[in-house]
Amino acid sequence: MASPSGSRIARQALIAGMLAMITAPVLADDLREALVMAYNTNPTLQAARAQQRAVDEGVPIARSAGLPSVSGTATYSEFVEGSSSNPLAPDRNLDASLNLGMPLYAGGGIRNSVRAAETRVDAGRADLRGVESGLFSQVVAVYMDVILAEAVVKLNRANVQRLEVNLQATRDRFEIGDLTRTDVAQSQSRLALAQGLTRNAEANLIAARERYIQVVGKAPQNLASPPPLVGLPGNADEAVAIALDANPDLIAARQRSRAAGYDTAATNARRLPQVSVFASSGYNDFLGSNKIPGSAQSTTDTTVGVRATVPLYQGGLPSAQKRLAQARESATLEQEIGIEREVIASVRAAYAQWQAAQSLIASSQTAVDAAELGLEGVRAENSVGNRTILDILNAENELLNAQVQLVTAKRNAYVAGFNLLAAMGKAEARDLGLDGGTLYDPETNYRNAKGSFFDWNDNPDPKPAATRTVDTKAQDGSVTP
Repeated sequence: MASPSGSRIARQALIAGMLAMITAPVLADDLREALVMAYNTNPTLQAARAQQRAVDEGVPIARSAGLPSVSGTATYSEFVEGSSSNPLAPDRNLDASLNLGMPLYAGGGIRNSVRAAETRVDAGRADLRGVESGLFSQVVAVYMDVILAEAVVKLNRANVQRLEVNLQATRDRFEIGDLTRTDVAQSQSRLALAQGLTRNAEANLIAARERYIQVVGKAPQNLASPPPLVGLPGNADEAVAIALDANPDLIAARQRSRAAGYDTAATNARRLPQVSVFASSGYNDFLGSNKIPGSAQSTTDTTVGVRATVPLYQGGLPSAQKRLAQARESATLEQEIGIEREVIASVRAAYAQWQAAQSLIASSQTAVDAAELGLEGVRAENSVGNRTILDILNAENELLNAQVQLVTAKRNAYVAGFNLLAAMGKAEARDLGLDGGTLYDPETNYRNAKGSFFDWNDNPDPKPAATRTVDTKAQDGSVTP
């Protein structure tokens, strides 16, 4: 059996190796790279951007109702035999007309509809920020999950190696009559259990790596230590104050309430007069088939005017439409308060989880140190007959549990801290300073959509921007020594 001092040195080296996974692997992928790749290729975020581009089009659609409209019609008619009893009737006719209309006054309906659409664009941008922040939270979680799962696999494999040494030493001592068959059986049982736990840890590592591929778009390779989180609040009240001003979900809810207010105002237009101007020009040609002597073969006419439509009674439709809009506005106001409550609760909970995880790191480190010393003492006492093999096995298991709890606490602390920043509205690409290319700017598409007046100004056919993962290799539970 290994000497107590040698075992302690080996355990110290093992713990250093485990914690090095949260310090600096060589040639490693880093968290920034994972965030940038997800930012540029994740399908959830790409779909949210496309959805926002669809919301942008609501502005030119609403504005089009206040712009001129031009239409033309042309009709060619051939009068076949028997279609008329008049022998002088023409044989054929070409009729063409051009119509122009433009609203002058629509009771404020168009103006408010445009304002509602513009406000929904602002709400959509806030929703897009929320999707981006949520994606980054997922990236951080899967990134830390892989680091944790790899550390747990290493710890369990090291535990198996210790138990194999213990079993061999126990068998040797049994052969010379120093220990009993019960001691050997206990060592065999603990080794078998540890081997099963190791296989389960490897399965968890495979699942963590596959989730990483799903979110980030590539397989993880020697993940480096994440950078320290900056901008964390000093207390829960400070975090809530920042979140109430910057949380994207809350901003989106406020903007939707404003948009619903404009929708309500737009319904008033249905009870007010509508005034428009119109012009039309017509051309009629018998194509030389007019048989009436002295009659022209073609005629033209032009009409211009102003049209006023005054609604007098519509069966209660305008009132019902306004009540409907008011009810929807009321719903958005209540939803805004509900989201505000949710934000406050999530921020306070995230802050508490972050604080608890920080405390757990300190206590877990103390537990690891104490368990290491305890195991060394038990081994020493066993060598003089004051402790049993079962005592050693229990001490080794206690050390393993403390080590796993430590690396888990480190993972939870980082994820909780990032989730806190996300709830505060401070975990987006602009906050994290991501490189890797120009950041996506929803304003660019909005300017193009808002300035488009041509009926044939289409975008190219849609093509997916996200990358597929079908060609990635299936992951395994291997870890670098």
